[in-house]
Amino acid sequence: MESAMSSRKPDHPAAAEALARKHQAIQRRQREKDRAAPAARKKTAAVQAGARKQPSRQPAEQLRKPGRESDLKLKPRYQAPAYEGSRKLADMGAIVTGGDSGIGRAVAVLFAREGADVAIVYLNEHADAKVTQAAVEAEGRRCILIPGDVRRSAFCERAVARTVKAFGRLDILVNNAAFQMHAESLEALDDERIDLTLQTNIGGYMRMARAALPHLGAGASIINTGSRTGLQGSRNLIDYSATKGAIHAFTKALALNVIERGIRVNAVAPGPVWTPLNPADKMPADVKQFGKETDFKRVAQPEELSPAFVFLAAPSCAGYITGIVLPVTGNVAAI
Repeated sequence: MESAMSSRKPDHPAAAEALARKHQAIQRRQREKDRAAPAARKKTAAVQAGARKQPSRQPAEQLRKPGRESDLKLKPRYQAPAYEGSRKLADMGAIVTGGDSGIGRAVAVLFAREGADVAIVYLNEHADAKVTQAAVEAEGRRCILIPGDVRRSAFCERAVARTVKAFGRLDILVNNAAFQMHAESLEALDDERIDLTLQTNIGGYMRMARAALPHLGAGASIINTGSRTGLQGSRNLIDYSATKGAIHAFTKALALNVIERGIRVNAVAPGPVWTPLNPADKMPADVKQFGKETDFKRVAQPEELSPAFVFLAAPSCAGYITGIVLPVTGNVAAI
């Protein structure tokens, strides 16, 4: 044993010094490359990775609430012309709340393209709702318009009853209606604002789901619109973020509750999307910068979100998926 130990080579300080010099040489070479190409490190161009080039700039504008899509200078894209339907939702009946504009309109159009009849539940944006109705009917499907307040149980029950009467069935509920308004602090939120946000965003979702469930059978689905704010918070959207986090938890809890009935419950968590919601909330200068903080360096268009809803609604695509929150945020670190 003693002879074996004595035969080992002792640690060599010169080898460690040589390795340290190698580290330093690599560092110097990288610094030279960094100095030679500073623009590459600071690249801010919007990323285009979809079927068609999307707008990378939006005007500094502000809408009067509740926000009408027809008033936007830059019209949101909802048609998804590259998307070809294949009857994934053939002859199904669907309700989309907040379906008059934005994500809701884009979802309604693709649901119709996939063969579903669609009921549009909305507040009072009648002109926008009629545009959505025309777009659904252009896809060859039926569309009814149901204005009202999802905070009210009686309205939710009437909306479901009207849909079932019109289409003879109900297979999909998309909870998408929302209220959003920024505030600098929690102290700035009075009870009226808190109640409006909570009762619209999470109370409305629960009431619509409760009204719909007796009419949903095996293969049916509920899809809730969450938000990146429910995943990571937002300093100026405290009440809104709280409701979106609640929506994510509600999605998982309800999925567990109804799975034995063959009903799936999932959520989509969008990042920044060009809809009337944010121009009806943010200051014009903030609207202009909206979405540029994402890895895509731009805001999404509604047509970039709607295929996710089709995927989750279609039994042929997501028949083994329930209780998920699917992030479509424009960021790599979405969750």
